[in-house]
Amino acid sequence: MDRSHDSRWVSTPAAHRDAVMTETARFVAAAKGASLATPVPSCPGWTLLDLVRHAGSVQRWFSALLLQRVQERPRSREVELALPPSEDGYLDWLEASSAVAAEAFADTDPDAPMWVWGADPHARFWIRRMLFETLVHRADAEIAVGLRPVIDPALAADGVDEFLANLPFAASFAPKTADLRGQGETIRFRCTDRAGDWLVRLRPDGFGLVENGTAAEATDSADATVQGAAADLLLLMYGRLDRGTEAFETAGDDELLTRWFTNSAF
Repeated sequence: MDRSHDSRWVSTPAAHRDAVMTETARFVAAAKGASLATPVPSCPGWTLLDLVRHAGSVQRWFSALLLQRVQERPRSREVELALPPSEDGYLDWLEASSAVAAEAFADTDPDAPMWVWGADPHARFWIRRMLFETLVHRADAEIAVGLRPVIDPALAADGVDEFLANLPFAASFAPKTADLRGQGETIRFRCTDRAGDWLVRLRPDGFGLVENGTAAEATDSADATVQGAAADLLLLMYGRLDRGTEAFETAGDDELLTRWFTNSAF
C-alpha cells in the first residue's frame, strides 16, 4: 500500500507544499515581538534564534536536495544559507527560506525518484518531511512564547502517519530506535477526533507499521494502546507532550509503552 496517497490523510504533495508556507508564516508570527534569546522549553538548550536558524536551514537544505534530484546519500549538508548579518534579520530570513522552498517545489515533479532516508523514495518525501519539520518547530516557537499550539486535525493525522512510516529508517540520527525490538508485540495509536489508526509491531529484526493487515489485526486489541486527539498524538510522537497527561487514554502493557517512548525520540 502506498501510504503517501492514502485518502485518509492530508497527503497530496500540493497540500504539503501549501502547508509549508502556511506553517512558516505562523512560525514567524509567533516569534515576532519576542526576544530571540527566549528559551525554547521543548528543545532544551535552544533559544528562539536557534530554532529559527534550524528551521530555515532545513528548508534550504531540503530545497537543494529537491533541485539536485539527489540519487544517493549526500556526503555533506553544506548549502548556501544566506544567513542575515544580524539577529534582527532572522525572521525575514526564515520567510525567505520558505520562498526558496516554494521555488524548489515549483521546479520539482513530486513523483520523481530520489534518494531519501525514509520509506518513500520520491521527491514528495522531502516536501512532506519539510512540512512536519516546520510544523513541529512552529509549535515549539508558540510554546516558547506562551501560546498553546493549534494544529489542524487532518494535518496532524497525516503527521502521525509520516512519523510512524519513517521512524524504522531513522537509526542514523535516532540510534535508540535500534532497541525497538520484540517478539511480535503490538502498539496501537488511535485518533479520537478523526480517522486515524496505526498498528506498530516490534519484531526480532526491527519494527514497523502493520501494512495491509488482516481484518483481525485491524480490529483486535493490541498489547498496548494510546488514544488521543490527532494534534496531541502528533506532539506526543515528537516528545512535546507526555503520555501521562490527561490528553491521552492508555491501556495495556505500560512497560511496552515506556520502551517505545524511551527509544523513539526523533
